[in-house]
Amino acid sequence: MNAQQKQTVEKLLQDAGLPCSVHELAWTQPQEIPFSEGVRGMCAANRCGMYGKSWACPPGVGDWQLLRDECYAHSLALIFTTKHVLEDDFDIEGMQQAAQDHKQFNRTLSDLLEANGISCLIYGAGGCTLCAACTYPDAPCRYPSRAHRSMEACGIDVGALARQCGLKYNNGPLTVTYFSMLLFA
Repeated sequence: MNAQQKQTVEKLLQDAGLPCSVHELAWTQPQEIPFSEGVRGMCAANRCGMYGKSWACPPGVGDWQLLRDECYAHSLALIFTTKHVLEDDFDIEGMQQAAQDHKQFNRTLSDLLEANGISCLIYGAGGCTLCAACTYPDAPCRYPSRAHRSMEACGIDVGALARQCGLKYNNGPLTVTYFSMLLFA
């Protein structure tokens, strides 16, 4: 990826037409992204309720070590966050809306990048919600190019990645922060 393409990506991330805005971003080398079997193990514990229900979550997303190797085969990664304000500490609806806004941000960004001739893989926060009911495991994914994998489902230690990249994992009380990653060839 050349400097002009990086500038285009950063400009698209600031597009006013996106459903929320980028809070922080950092460029990094994919080989520096921390993967952990323990993170992936949290998925198997089904804390979010998506285990075995989606092609973008385990076990449908694939082996975490193969996903790590696929990540490491790329030449550049961009990590970014969106920060959302909550009404109170128990604003579950606000957290859910923020998650949906972040996912819509990723989908819109994907379309913008494609329209500008920039190819990348997008990893998001949480399970895929593109379809009302996922075809997993009975049929292939309906939209494999639009379904974004969860960073944690791939075994990425997002907390360690945030520290490594100088990004805030927690932006203080009454906020929720979601992470995404773009991988470029």
